[in-house]
Amino acid sequence: MNEDIPQVTVDQIPQGAKILDVREDYEWQEGHIEGAQHLPLGEVPERYGEVPLDEDVYVICRAGGRSLRAAAYLNQYGFDAINVLGGMGAWQDAELPMVSENGETPQVR
Repeated sequence: MNEDIPQVTVDQIPQGAKILDVREDYEWQEGHIEGAQHLPLGEVPERYGEVPLDEDVYVICRAGGRSLRAAAYLNQYGFDAINVLGGMGAWQDAELPMVSENGETPQVR
């Protein structure tokens, strides 16, 4: 099943793309992509209606495992979900911009 899930690296995400972050609340608060939608993996089954159906959605987590599961789930229900390989760890390593919710320098742990 997972081999059918489209996947991209962080540098392949188009400018202005819809990003869905499926990490836990504490991870989100420490650092995330500005403008991303936050929906923890465990809440995806009951809240998937909040995800747009009419555009590609780039799903990201810490390293790529949870986002792969979320993308697979969403694609079963007609979404165009794309897994981001390497997740927020790769985003941080690429020194791409992040924001935090805790007033500290954004980071991914």
